[in-house]
Amino acid sequence: MEEQYILTIDFGTQSVKVAIFNDKGEIIASEKEKYSPAYFSELPNYAEQDPDYYFECMARCTNKLAGNTPDLLSKVAGATISCFRDSAVLLDKDNKVVRPMILWLDQRMAEHPKKLPLAHRLVLDLVGMRNALIVNQKKTVANWVKENEPENWAKVKKYLNVSTYFIFRLTGEMKDSASSQAGHYPNDAKHRDWYKRPEKNMTGQIFGVTRDYLCEIVPEGSCIGGITEEASKITGLPAGLKVYACGSDKSCETLGLGVIDDSIAAISYGTASSIETTRKKYTVSEKFIPPYPSCIPGYYNMDIQIYRGYWMINWFLKEFGGKKIDDMITDISAAELDGVIDSVPPGCDGLVLQPYWGPGLSRPFAKGAIIGFSDSITQLHFYRAIIEGIGYALREGLEKNFEKRIHHKINELRVSGGGSQSDAACQITADIFNRPVTRVQTSETSSLGAAIAGFLAIKRFSTPEEAIEAMVHLKDTFTPRKKDAEIYEYLYKNAYLKMYPRLGRIYKDINDFNTRERKPLAELIKERAAKILETKSKKQKKPAPKKDKQPKDKKEKAPVKKPNKSK
Repeated sequence: MEEQYILTIDFGTQSVKVAIFNDKGEIIASEKEKYSPAYFSELPNYAEQDPDYYFECMARCTNKLAGNTPDLLSKVAGATISCFRDSAVLLDKDNKVVRPMILWLDQRMAEHPKKLPLAHRLVLDLVGMRNALIVNQKKTVANWVKENEPENWAKVKKYLNVSTYFIFRLTGEMKDSASSQAGHYPNDAKHRDWYKRPEKNMTGQIFGVTRDYLCEIVPEGSCIGGITEEASKITGLPAGLKVYACGSDKSCETLGLGVIDDSIAAISYGTASSIETTRKKYTVSEKFIPPYPSCIPGYYNMDIQIYRGYWMINWFLKEFGGKKIDDMITDISAAELDGVIDSVPPGCDGLVLQPYWGPGLSRPFAKGAIIGFSDSITQLHFYRAIIEGIGYALREGLEKNFEKRIHHKINELRVSGGGSQSDAACQITADIFNRPVTRVQTSETSSLGAAIAGFLAIKRFSTPEEAIEAMVHLKDTFTPRKKDAEIYEYLYKNAYLKMYPRLGRIYKDINDFNTRERKPLAELIKERAAKILETKSKKQKKPAPKKDKQPKDKKEKAPVKKPNKSK
């Protein structure tokens, strides 16, 4: 049998990678291009980019690959795409981009989205999820554009996740898998489709779009279509090359680590850090937070995410480490991590960080917090505390959510992503979880998972287990160090877990302060001008008093009689 290959296209937040895999899990050829810039920010906490720029970066990779390995490319049996999540592309009636896409990193919120029906508000109040859903309603791109750019929303005919837009550019088809729709979309995860009438569904309505705005959902592993002639000219890929439905970057990473059941958990140390496990049974990850459909049919990924995970390393190096780093995300240097982390003792001399630089659904008002400062604390303590804080947060997700719901302990962890290239970060993870942590043959596990999904799609393997056995190879394992594990156990239980319960009310007060008091300068000026005009208008309308008219309630005094001096 002639050897077959799968081509994978992995759109990350920092760069795009194109690779050709064989059925042994080996990368035969690859190209990578770092975005410059990864995104742009017109205002603080904004993150936007032209989706066509990402596509152009991908096209440069595929053209290089086609030029360097033309014979190899002719043996490719199909292509799969993995992509970052929750980033909406708005298209007009001619399928042209209406405005730059708003990335998942963006923190803007709508101020006054459509009010939920009273009956739904009462139900949500009863289960304690009203605030969480309202915050996510405010974070939905569609609601923000409607409120702030109505002229742009009037042009919108299609509302797509960015992965779907890339598929459309390659195949001409607006189709995608349910696995790729994780985020602020009316995705009925359990049934792997959109809600039938999102605008009437208690959860679906918060996303502000009806089904006619959305793409067609197809099963993972199904053939979406072939590379068009136009796309072939742009990318150098063979016209007609089949593109198979795959899934999100996190789901592909989990599969690339060989996590196909809930005996193992997958940790991703990327721009966003996450922990996932895989089940055939639909099991919520947190209260009212559904599992995401896996990139292979019939499976679900339980997922807990730290939205600004290893992004915090770059933030720290820029803001506190004196590094000249742009606002754009940069690659994390494993050598730099390993060179300084070990100079600080485990537990950072009592410095404990909670990494809520971007809050999640279950804790919508949470903020980042760090306690335990003293005069002995240095920059390096802060640096290591970030690594430890992310580890604490992921351990909490594993124990308080996954293990509580699946009713058994997960004893093995596998790790990938940029941060996993650091031996020190992997060892800290093993010590915090007090479990062995293993790496596989490549840190590019999102691409590897997409390749596994591709080989399953073309029927090279009969089952996911067979594909994983052939393509995922364990590389090295970090075992917990007893003394360090005891230190982390103490700080985790006696400091970290107690932080949020004690700070939760304060976080809510800070949110109220930020939304009510710290309004943008332009808004404050506008409000002040409106008050001045209102006051001026009232003064103009008030009738002027008449001087010659006496008040009705005052009696006229009799004239004083002057004495007659002649008598």
